[in-house]
Amino acid sequence: MTDMKVTDRRWWARGESDEPAEVPSLKPTMLEQLEARIAEKDLEIQQLLTKYRGASDEFEQARARLRKEVGKDVERGRRSVIVTFLEVLDNLDRALEVGAGPGSEGFVQGMALVRQQFISTLESLGVTRVDPLNQLFDPATHDAVSTAPAASPDQDGRVIGVVRPGYVLGDEVLRPAQVAVARS
Repeated sequence: MTDMKVTDRRWWARGESDEPAEVPSLKPTMLEQLEARIAEKDLEIQQLLTKYRGASDEFEQARARLRKEVGKDVERGRRSVIVTFLEVLDNLDRALEVGAGPGSEGFVQGMALVRQQFISTLESLGVTRVDPLNQLFDPATHDAVSTAPAASPDQDGRVIGVVRPGYVLGDEVLRPAQVAVARS
């Protein structure tokens, strides 16, 4: 039998320090350089991906803001056109009041039908006429153009006459009603 000598190179088996002895690299130097370049490129790719995601999020936020602003502009334009048509409706009402005379029943009836069609069209757009008669005066929805003495104390601050009706679109006042208010 031959004597074999075994050298245990494990640091913990030899009882040496806790730090392992440096093991020489078995990889060629060129391979180590390529791995380092790959690691650099991976880091660069991660940074570019982070920048891309940030730019993409910023673009989506800008798109959402732009949609909201365009929607508001469209709604403002829509309200402006509707308010203009309210003047036409007022003139139709005035024509009906003036035209009610002998021999003009056909004309008045035709004008009343046109007026009703106009009101129906406005209602289909979400416009509602405000009838404030006998309600408490509300400066948000009424425009006081005159005052009159109150007939009774409970009538104080109430609308007693409507000079021009008001209109709302949803919860927003398109045009406040011009009213006369009772004061004691």
